[in-house]
Amino acid sequence: MLKQTIGENAGQVWQLLNQNGAMQLTELLQVSKIEETDFNLSLGWLAREGKIAFYQEDDMQMVHLIY
Repeated sequence: MLKQTIGENAGQVWQLLNQNGAMQLTELLQVSKIEETDFNLSLGWLAREGKIAFYQEDDMQMVHLIY
């Protein structure tokens, strides 16, 4: 996978979180329509840049933007 593609997917994930606020990881994966491996790479990209944070809410894994 090209670095550019990972960056583009990360941008798409960022936009979804910006529009919807915090989301459950499984819901974000479904809404993004990105293949799971590519989705995980995009989350890693955003996490490494310090743009997202993860937390647990009940039994759900959640993610949100850091502004």
